Amino acid sequence: MASVEVNPKVENSSTSASTEPELNLLMAPAEPLWKSLSRGLDDFFFPKKLPPLKLESKPVPVKDIWGFYNYKKDGALGSTAAHIVLLALIIGGTIWVRHLVPKVEAKPVATTKLVDPGDYIPLKPATTQAGGGGGGGDRDVLKASQGRLPKFSMQAQITPPAAVIRNPNPKLAVEPTVMVPPDIKIAMNNNMPNLGDPKSTATIPSNGTGGGSGIGDGYGGGVGSGNGRGVGPGEGMGTGGGVYRPGRGVTPPRVIYQTEPEFSDEARKAKYQGTCVLGLIVDTNGRPTAIRVINALGMGLDEKAIESVKNWKFEPGQKDGHPVPVEIAVEVDFHLY
Repeated sequence: MASVEVNPKVENSSTSASTEPELNLLMAPAEPLWKSLSRGLDDFFFPKKLPPLKLESKPVPVKDIWGFYNYKKDGALGSTAAHIVLLALIIGGTIWVRHLVPKVEAKPVATTKLVDPGDYIPLKPATTQAGGGGGGGDRDVLKASQGRLPKFSMQAQITPPAAVIRNPNPKLAVEPTVMVPPDIKIAMNNNMPNLGDPKSTATIPSNGTGGGSGIGDGYGGGVGSGNGRGVGPGEGMGTGGGVYRPGRGVTPPRVIYQTEPEFSDEARKAKYQGTCVLGLIVDTNGRPTAIRVINALGMGLDEKAIESVKNWKFEPGQKDGHPVPVEIAVEVDFHLY
């Protein structure tokens, strides 16, 4: 039996064609061009009249969208009150926050000025305490004898006081004096016949164990245990057991050299600033001594102020042209910029 050869390509093509849809059957048959042209001319020149259009729909009433919001009196008052309360909270919160925020500044500098310590610490009136002191003696083995004080004068001392006169016939007789303001009043027995130390209890006449002329166990031509031409403990001149204070003829010291203090680490981190007031005594050589804190600042700034003031140099205060120790107060300002 003879076999029939089948073309596999033809078979495959017929099979695939049978499975695909015939797209030409889905399309409308093409109209000849002359028919479509003639129909278009006919519709243009001889249009067909259509029946009038009848509307079968009817309008339906709806709600008015305008005027939806209610602007009644109660609503307006409530809104106003709510806005006022909100505004008050904002303003109050702003003020409260400003109190909590610290000042932020940058570079530390220090400024100083001299201040009369009388503004910070209580002092006795100048008529009862002028400051200063003095003492003397002629190296006697006996204690200075009791007696009255010589004349008070702020003029240059020519003749120091003496309980025992070593030169009974001086070439120029001048009344002995001590350098004390004349308006200073000291309680003593002015009826005593001889000069001496009013605080002594010795009765045997003696100029005392001190030196530099005068009476007492100090030095300097005055009377008492001090060092100077005044009376009593202290130094320089005057009386009161201390130092002079500015005023009543006493010029205050003047700063001629100063160093700026440093900020402490604690104060710098906290951005802390302020003014520290120090009390001190400027001696006759212009050196600051007996430094103490009068108005404390804290956070380590008081110590920094003292360290700086120790290195300052002053032109000493004067009384009647003579350098005298003067007590003053110094303000040291710590500020951040």
